Amino acid sequence: MPYTPSGFFCDRLIRERERRDGEGSLNKPLRFNSQDFNTLRQESLQRKNLFEDDSFPASVESLGFKELGHKSNKVKNIVWKRPKEICENPQFIVGGASRTDICQGDLGDCWLLAAIACLTLNEKLLYRVVPQEQSFSEGYAGIFHFQFWRYGDWVDVVIDDRIPTFNNQLVFTKSAERNEFWSALLEKAYAKLHGSYEALKGGNTTEAMEDFTGGVTEFYEMKEAPKELYKIMKKALERGSLMGCSIDSLVPARFETRTVTGLVKGHAYSVTAVEECKPSQHKDAKVRLVRLRNPWGQVEWNGPWSDNSKEWATLSKAEKEKLQHQSAEDGEFWMSFEDFKKNYTKIEICNLTPNALEDDKIHKWTVSVNEGRWVRGCSAGGCRNYPDTFWTNPQYRLRLLEEDDDPEDNEVGCTFVVALMQKNRRKERKMGANLFTIGFAIYEVPKEMHGNKQHMQKDFFLFNSSKARCKSYINLREVTQRFRLSPGEYVIVPSTYEPHQEGEFILRVFSEKKNTSEEIENRIEADHPVPAPASAGEESEEDQQFRTIFQEIAGEVSTGGAERPVNDMEITANELKNVLNRVITKHKDLNTEGFSLESCRSMIALMDMDGTGRLNLQEFRHLWNKIKQWQGIFQHYNADQSGTINSYEMRNAVNDAGFRLNNQLYDIITMRYANENMNIDFDSFISCLVRLEAMFRAFQAFDQDGDGTIRLSVLEWLQLTMYA
Repeated sequence: MPYTPSGFFCDRLIRERERRDGEGSLNKPLRFNSQDFNTLRQESLQRKNLFEDDSFPASVESLGFKELGHKSNKVKNIVWKRPKEICENPQFIVGGASRTDICQGDLGDCWLLAAIACLTLNEKLLYRVVPQEQSFSEGYAGIFHFQFWRYGDWVDVVIDDRIPTFNNQLVFTKSAERNEFWSALLEKAYAKLHGSYEALKGGNTTEAMEDFTGGVTEFYEMKEAPKELYKIMKKALERGSLMGCSIDSLVPARFETRTVTGLVKGHAYSVTAVEECKPSQHKDAKVRLVRLRNPWGQVEWNGPWSDNSKEWATLSKAEKEKLQHQSAEDGEFWMSFEDFKKNYTKIEICNLTPNALEDDKIHKWTVSVNEGRWVRGCSAGGCRNYPDTFWTNPQYRLRLLEEDDDPEDNEVGCTFVVALMQKNRRKERKMGANLFTIGFAIYEVPKEMHGNKQHMQKDFFLFNSSKARCKSYINLREVTQRFRLSPGEYVIVPSTYEPHQEGEFILRVFSEKKNTSEEIENRIEADHPVPAPASAGEESEEDQQFRTIFQEIAGEVSTGGAERPVNDMEITANELKNVLNRVITKHKDLNTEGFSLESCRSMIALMDMDGTGRLNLQEFRHLWNKIKQWQGIFQHYNADQSGTINSYEMRNAVNDAGFRLNNQLYDIITMRYANENMNIDFDSFISCLVRLEAMFRAFQAFDQDGDGTIRLSVLEWLQLTMYA
C-alpha cells in the first residue's frame, strides 16, 4: 500500500524523535497502538469493569480475513470467553513455564509455538517477553501485556483476556494444564501485533525467535557447512545465542520418527553446549563435543558419547565435572561433533543483539541498525540485472574497523553478518501482500572515496563488480549471510529482485568487532546561481518577444489609461500563464500543453520579492532565465522526445539544477510529481524546482546563524507553506 508524505514521513519523524528520547529500548518499550498497560489496568480497576480492547476486539475481524473471515463457516460457532468463564481456577503460569504448556490448536502456527517452546529454555529471555507478576487473582482487571522486538524497537502489546473458544475449549494454542493460559494469551498478543490470528498461518520458527529476542538467525545446511562451523557454534553460545538443529524428514514434521540411534527425524533439538575434551588414550589430540537437548525431556542419542557410553571412562573426573556429565533420561546428551554433522541436516543460530541480555559476562555482537524504504519510481531499483535503476536503491556505507582476534587458517579479516528484513508483509496479507524476493550486494569503496558520503552513481556499479553478496535472492522475511572482508569501507545495496516493488525494510550488520554502518545521505544543500540580467543591446529575439508580450499584457491592466514605464508594470498569475504558454507551446520537443495556473502561482511566490502577489518586468526576467536553464536540463534527459523524464532520471536532473537532496526527499518528489507511469512532465518538473528553490530560500532567510535549524511559530509556518 502506498504511503502519503503527510502520513508516512510524519510518522517516521515521530519515531526518530521517540528513539532520541530512549523509546523503543528494552527498558522503555514503545506502546503498541499507544496503549499503556498500567494506565489502562488502573482505569479498569477504578471503574470495576474488566478491560475490553477496542483495538483488537472479540470479533471476526480479529480472527482473520479469508479462511477465518466473515464468509468462513469455521468462525460461526466461535465464542470469545475469558479464562474465568472457561474453568474454575485459571492461572497465568502453573509450576513454571515449559514446553508442555504449548499445544497447537486449529491454526497453522507451529512455527510460532516451536519458538515459544525454545524460549522456555531460557528463563531470562522468557520473562522479558512474558512479564511476570500477571495473574487472575491479585489486581486482576482482564488485561495482560507482552513484549516483542519489532523491526528495531521493543514494543509492549496490551490485550484483554477474551480468547476464541468452541464448546468451551480453546480454538487455538492451549496448555496441557487446562487452567493455564500464558501461552494462549501470548499467541493472542502476537496475533494482535500482526493484525489477526489468520496472519500467523505459515512461517519459520526463526522469525518468531527473532521477534522474541531481537536477534538475527543464520542457517546452515550440514552438507554445505563452513569449515569453521565448530568455532561459529562455540562463539555463538558464548554470546548467549539460541541454537537449534533438526534432521530432515520426508514426511511432515508432525509425524516425528525415531531412528535406531535414538534421534528423531522431523523434530527440533536445542544445542546447549560446545566443548573440547582430552581422553586418556588420545595423547595430544582433543575431541570436540556437542551437547543437545530433546525438548520432550526424554528419548536420547545412544551412540558414542551418549550418557552411558564407554567413551566417558577415558576421561578424568575433572574433565567429567567440567562437562557436567550425568546419566539421566532427561532428554539431554553429548555426541561428537563429527557424529553431529553426520546425523543432523540443518542448524539454526539465533544470535542475540547487545541489548537482548544484560549479563555482562556474555560476549555479545556489535550491531548497527538502519531503516529503509523502496519507493516505486525512485528508490526501488531492483537487482544488478537492472543497471539503469539498480544504483537508485538505498545505499549503506559500512566501515569495518578491527580484524578478528583469532582468524581461521591465518586468514585475516573482519567477520560480520548482514541481515536484510522486509517489514509488515505478514500484517498486510489481508490486502494481498506477499513476501518480496529480496537480497543484497556489497561493494568495496575505493580509497580515494573514503569518507565521501555521496550516493554512488550508475557508472560506479557499471565498472565495479561486487566484493560479496548474498547467496541468492529469496522470498523470505529475512535474508542473512556471514562474510569475512578486510578492514575498510564498503557499500551495501539492499534491493528487491525486480524494480518498482515498494516496501519498507530494516538492514542490520552484526560483527564481533567494532563496525559502523549508516545510510549514504547526500548533504542537503542548494546552489543559487543568479542569472545576469540581459542588457538592452544583448536581448535575443525571444527576449524582445517576451518584453513586447509582457508590456502588452501588463499594460492592458496596469496603466489605467495613463502611460507608465514598463518596469512599473506588473502581471498576475493568470497573466503569467498566458505569457509563458504563448512561447512554451511553440517548443514542440517539450510536448507540453503549457503551465497550469497553480504552477504560475508558485512561480510568483518564488520571485515576488516585494510581496505584491504580482511580478514586475525585472522579476519576470529573472524567472524566465531560470526557466530557460531548467528547460535545458529537462531536454537533456528527454532524449526520447517523449515530453517526459522518468522518475529515476529526475534524481540526476534535480542534482544538475543545483539541488543536493537525500533519499527521503527524492521519495517525496516522486510521490508528489510523478504520474501513474512514474514519469514527470515539463510543467511538473518546473513546479518541483520552483518549490525547491522557494523553500531553500525561505529556510536560509530564517536560518540567521547558519546552523541548519530554524524555529517557526504556527503563524510563520502556515504563512510560509501556504504561500509557497
